[in-house]
Formats: sequence, C-alpha cells, structure tokens
Amino acid sequence: MDDQIKKLSQHDMSDDCPVCRAQDVVAMALIPATAAWEMANELPRFSLALQGAASLLGAMLEDGIDRGDIEKAIGDLLDDIEAEIKEDQVMGGPPQGSA
Repeated sequence: MDDQIKKLSQHDMSDDCPVCRAQDVVAMALIPATAAWEMANELPRFSLALQGAASLLGAMLEDGIDRGDIEKAIGDLLDDIEAEIKEDQVMGGPPQGSA
C-alpha cells in the first residue's frame, strides 16, 4: 500500500494523528451539515455521503493513487468504524454530545 494512504488509514493515537483529526472534522461538521442539506433539498438520506465519498475517491484515482490501495484503506477504516459502533453499543451508545 502507498505510504501516504497507509498514514491516512492508520491511527497512531497521538495529538497529531491525521486520522483522528479528520474523523473529528467529519463527525462535528460534515455529518450534521450533510444531513441538514439533504433534508433542506429533499434528497434521500445518505445520498450526499455516498455520492460525495465516491467523487472524493475519484479525485484520488485521478491523482494517480492505485484503486487497490484506496479499497484497502477504506476497508481498514470501515473495520475500525464497525468496531467503534459495537463498542458504543456495549457501553450504552455514543458519548453524549456527539450526535
């Protein structure tokens, strides 16, 4: 896997972790804004998430990043997210204020 993509898909759990910082921006700003935009424009739920993600990944392909590397990174990140969801369910849900 490309080193740049590997860095962007693996946590190092430091204050500088690009994965953690990116996840924070997505959770605090992009997810709520996307949901509001979909409702305001009468778009189906998750339509912007799916199309936006595909378009952003397309930009990576256009920039020359190998599709296999992207698929591996997405798979790893989805595995992490699924593990976090399971952990949240065991603990009684996500932390308060993260909705």
